[in-house]
Amino acid sequence: MKKWYFIAGEDSGDLLASFLINELKILHPDAIFEGMGGDKMEKAGVILTEHVRNTGFMGFWEVLKNLFTIRRLFSSIKQAILRFQPDVVVLVDYPGFNLRMAKWLHLRGIRVFYYISPQLWAWKKGRINIIRKYVEKMYVILPFEKEFYEKEGIHTGYYGHPLMDVKAEFEQNFSSLPIQKQLALLPGSRTQEIRKILPAMLKVTEAMPEYRFVIAGAPSKTLEFYQEFMLGKNVEVRMKQTYSILKSSEAALVASGTATLETALFNVPQVVCYKGSTLSFMIAKRLVKVPFISLVNLICGKEVVKELIQEECTAKHIEEEVRKLLIPENREKVLIDYKILTMLLGEKGVSQKIAAAMSEQLNNTPQIDNAPHNLI
Repeated sequence: MKKWYFIAGEDSGDLLASFLINELKILHPDAIFEGMGGDKMEKAGVILTEHVRNTGFMGFWEVLKNLFTIRRLFSSIKQAILRFQPDVVVLVDYPGFNLRMAKWLHLRGIRVFYYISPQLWAWKKGRINIIRKYVEKMYVILPFEKEFYEKEGIHTGYYGHPLMDVKAEFEQNFSSLPIQKQLALLPGSRTQEIRKILPAMLKVTEAMPEYRFVIAGAPSKTLEFYQEFMLGKNVEVRMKQTYSILKSSEAALVASGTATLETALFNVPQVVCYKGSTLSFMIAKRLVKVPFISLVNLICGKEVVKELIQEECTAKHIEEEVRKLLIPENREKVLIDYKILTMLLGEKGVSQKIAAAMSEQLNNTPQIDNAPHNLI
């Protein structure tokens, strides 16, 4: 009987981990799963130690302000792992937390797999030494990441992007939804980013009363949270309906992150928005080494979707860009690029392949030193 412990700290990680766990359960019917995650992991059969609603911190200043909470989480997870004694811990993205956890796990002789790579290719490349020392194998989901890690001598597997499985499952149940005179708002899942980005998005609704705006509520948030923003007459909030909202919308305003890729895979033209604290942005600007912030543009290697960052992320600029997307020829150009993006990400069945690869790896001898160091 195998014992798996997963650590996901955000809604996107919770979603993709849940698909992987469902596939692992097929391979290991008697396996036990515990971890930190959200509603989707819990539905997949994971006994949750902590919930992602308590973990969404974004930016340098925000992390500093919440150090006490982060330390409490770290202590809680460590105690749970020592009690559970898993065969392996699967770290899911969430680098600030999980890279620290990787070292702690390794020093106690616990095997570590990393699923969904931290964006070390964009910034903080020095952290790659942590992965080299403490992570047995990386399971990456972006096509260029395998070469990046293998050049650094890190055991890496790439099998496609698991969002292809998410899309396939949704479309199996909702084969077609009519496009309405509607614009989708995806302001992120972390409290700090929503408070920064959503107000600018909502100001656009005043300038476009002819459209209905629908906010895709994040799984870790409540309806009451969104109602704090004094929504306009043409604004609606729908919880846990992101994909049906996207499928029936003409265009979308999307916070940077996994949601940009989800929006593209559902063929919805989008404007990407990012706004953080001034301090966090100034630090990130000095460290980030890539030309784009959205996964769509990064994977395609060019500007497919417009990115409005920090001071450019205003209601005026957002309205201008979204109106451009409503012009048929502009919309068609974006959709053509989306087709290329989809081809780069592979086909459905990705989670099944990753589950098989992880199971095989677990049966192999670790390729890094996992001898216990007798530490408390």
